[in-house]
Formats: sequence, structure tokens, C-alpha cells
Amino acid sequence: MSVSRRTLLTTAAGAAVAAGASTSTAASAATADPADLASVTRTLRQAADYAVAKLRAVAPGVTAFPVGTKFEKWTFSQNGDWVGGFWPGQLWLAWLHSGEEQFKTLALASAEKLAPRQNDTGTHDLGFLFSPSWVTAWRLTGDEKWKAGAVRAASSLIKRYNPAGRFIRAWGALSDPNNAGRVIMDTMMNLDLLAFASAQTQDPRYLEIAVAHAKTAQRHFLRPDGSSPHVFDFDPVTGAPVGPNTVQGYSPASCWSRGQAWGVYGFTTIHRRTGDAEFLTTARRLADFALSRLTPDHVPVWDYLAPQAPHDVKDASAGVIMACGLLDLAELTHRPRYRESALRILSAVARTCLTTKSDRAEASVARCTRNRPAEDGVEVSLPYADYYLLEGILRVLDRRKVDRAIDLSRV
Repeated sequence: MSVSRRTLLTTAAGAAVAAGASTSTAASAATADPADLASVTRTLRQAADYAVAKLRAVAPGVTAFPVGTKFEKWTFSQNGDWVGGFWPGQLWLAWLHSGEEQFKTLALASAEKLAPRQNDTGTHDLGFLFSPSWVTAWRLTGDEKWKAGAVRAASSLIKRYNPAGRFIRAWGALSDPNNAGRVIMDTMMNLDLLAFASAQTQDPRYLEIAVAHAKTAQRHFLRPDGSSPHVFDFDPVTGAPVGPNTVQGYSPASCWSRGQAWGVYGFTTIHRRTGDAEFLTTARRLADFALSRLTPDHVPVWDYLAPQAPHDVKDASAGVIMACGLLDLAELTHRPRYRESALRILSAVARTCLTTKSDRAEASVARCTRNRPAEDGVEVSLPYADYYLLEGILRVLDRRKVDRAIDLSRV
């Protein structure tokens, strides 16, 4: 059932957003300072309007999938790489926000280009590819072909499940022994595709695999202080744990901020699908650590435990991803501080990380970092930052619209 009516808005900032949202209440609005009401709502709405305007200008000329920017211009992948779902996902959110039919037309055309990936067994990223594109297309159009394709993608994803270790392998072809025991935090965000497949087919095995993977990640990724590594390795034959590692973080002992954000959002989502209280506890511990490491500007550094942190390059994408998870946490735990933190992060990104001062920029959000150790995309724009900024803001301004697209319900 939907939890929109249980949204907690007890601070001035929270009530500010309530005034512009479909789930507001007279009681919460009455307690707010009118100046704060106007300021928060205006900041977020202006950011959403800016993102939609940017898409209106850029999207008609896009024929592939943006993967990141170079000198403020999008670079592209023809097959979508791992990020292909975020482009049609952005277009769907722009359609919901603006009502402009061109965004729906463009979203459908872009999603269609992902069709060959339904049968891709060489990656764990099928949730990223098909949830914001094909699942959303089905939810918004009712066309059964989108649902069928998303279920086929889920069937491809579960082929990567290792029953000995009870985990979904992250990278590499199934026939490739390299990385066969490698698990990464990002996979938590791909599990909802499996929950969707179980719900649509009434076949429990998809969700059972998602839960098994989440429990494995919960046992091995979560440190006592609430931080996490990017990677954890297992023996692929026996399933025995080997130890933490990293690819995009500073070290196996550090805490890559986007991975931490994937964990906050991913564990909250698997709790919404299962009701398992331990998953919610894990999400809270991950969130509490990340929030304790935020600097006063409320934009995460790329790794919370790198030697230069907190005085290091930023990753705004980690902030907007985490903000979406925090909005869920506020509803599920009845703790308004998570919503307050989400609003601070979204407002900070809207104020300090948008590309509004550039005539060249084709993306909306700047100050993102893709892979700092490889010096690959340091403080650039990334398609998932643009997507989750819009998702987060629209969750606040009109939660029911977002619920139409991505299913914010819980068991």
C-alpha cells in the first residue's frame, strides 16, 4: 500500500515542500514560516523546471545513450553501457512534470533501443537498464510489451546468481573466471527488477534471489560504524568470503560515497518489497554514517574516508541518489530528520551544482565524479545525477506523480 499519507513534515523546510506537494496537510503547513515555505519550494521547482528545459533543448538531437560529459557535452554509448535506462527515465519524469507529449514520444523511442539488452547475461546492471525505462513505460502506458521485456531482463539477471555464495555476480561474462566471485554494493539497486518480476509472474524465485543477495550483502558490506566498501570478494566455487576490495573507492577500507548511496536506497527498497526489518536497519546505519560525513555544503565528497576528505572533489550524484533513499527512510521510520537531510541535499545541489551559468552544458547537474582512482570523469556531469535529481525533487513536489512511474508502495 502507498505510504504517501504518512510522510512526515514537521520542520519548516519539510512543511515548505508540503505546500507544493500533493501529500501536504493543513497542520504541517500551518506551522511553517511563509518565507521558508516559499524559498524551499521555489528552489526545488526552479531546479526541476531547469532540468526539463535542458532536456527540451537537448533531447530531440540525442540518438544514443548519454554516459557522461566531456567539456560539458554528452558522450554516448550505442547500446546503453550500464546507464542506458536513465535517459528514457529522465524523459518520463520530464513528461510527468511538464505534461509535454514530446517527452513521452522520446522516452518510448529511447527505451526501444534497449531491447537487445533483455537477453544480456554479461552484467548485473539490468535493473539500472530496465527499471527506469521499461518498467516505467509499462506503468505509464499499460503496454504489455514493456512488462514482458522487463521480466525477460530479470530472467537474464538471475542467471548470474551464485547459489554457493548466495550472491549475484557483478561483472564479467558467465564463462569468464575473472571477477566470478566479485560482488559490489551497486547491485542492491538492481534487485527491484527481480521484485517486479516476481510480482508480475507470481514466480517467487526472482524475489527469493534478490533477498538472498541482499542478506549476503548485509552480512559482509556493513561495517560496525555504518560505512561500507565498494566491493566484497568471494570464492566463486565454495562461496566462502575472501574480503573487502574496491574499484571506484579510494581503498578497500574507505567508503565510496556513491556506493554508500546505492546502499541506502537499495536496502530501503528491498525492505519496501519484503517488510524485512533488518533491511531497514541496515539502510538507516548506512544513511547515518553518510550523513555524519557530510560537509556544511551538503554535497558529498567522492569518498567519505579518502585521505583528503572532506576537502576533496565532490560527487553530486551520490547526494541526489541518497536523497531519494532518505525520503523513503523518513516515511518508513517516522523520523523526520531523514526528510530534512534529503531536502538539504536536494536544495544544495539545486543551488550549487546545476549548470545554469554555462551556455555549453548539455546536462543539468555538474560536480559529479565517476571513477576517481582511474581519473575517469572527475567532476563532470553524469546521466544518473540528472535522473535522480528529478526523481528526488518530484518525490517532494508531487509524490503521486513519481509513484505512477516507479512504484513507491510497500508490502
